[in-house]
Amino acid sequence: MSPTLLLLAQVSGAASASSGGFADGVTRITNEFGIRAPLLVAQIVNFTIVAFLLWKFAFKPVMATIEERQKKIDAGLNYAEEMKTKLEAAQQASQAQIREAQIKGQQIVAEAQKAAKDLSDRQQKEAVAKAGEFIAKARDAIELEKKMMLAEARSEIARLVVSTTQKVLGKELSEPERAHFNESAARELTQV
Repeated sequence: MSPTLLLLAQVSGAASASSGGFADGVTRITNEFGIRAPLLVAQIVNFTIVAFLLWKFAFKPVMATIEERQKKIDAGLNYAEEMKTKLEAAQQASQAQIREAQIKGQQIVAEAQKAAKDLSDRQQKEAVAKAGEFIAKARDAIELEKKMMLAEARSEIARLVVSTTQKVLGKELSEPERAHFNESAARELTQV
């Protein structure tokens, strides 16, 4: 058996055998283990001083450092969580801006296409109108040229008729005769 169990057996046997009871048992245990009261008190005081010094200069600063680090870790985690939330919000905002910019870009392109089509249509109408004006002017010029050519041809034909008549008749025509031949030649040409 172990010495501790033997001691407990002896203490219980001694305690029940002696009539002094508990005090005799404690005295006997202290004598057998060599426990002296002044040394025990000194050891308790030493232990208390060492425990206090350890607590004051070792455990307390270590615990303060641990608490400080824990606070920094918590603050860092909170900051990281806030930044994550802000980043998500910023990403959503930037995506919303990108979508808005795409929509505006599409509207601008559509407006530009419409403006280009309107400009093209307007220029086409202007070109058709100018071409119509040009054609009308050309017709007027052709008509004027035709009239001038007819007038020139009439005068030339009238001159030829008068000249031919003079040669056929063998005499010079007077002014009223010339006017008469010119008028009759002009009537004939007008009918043609």
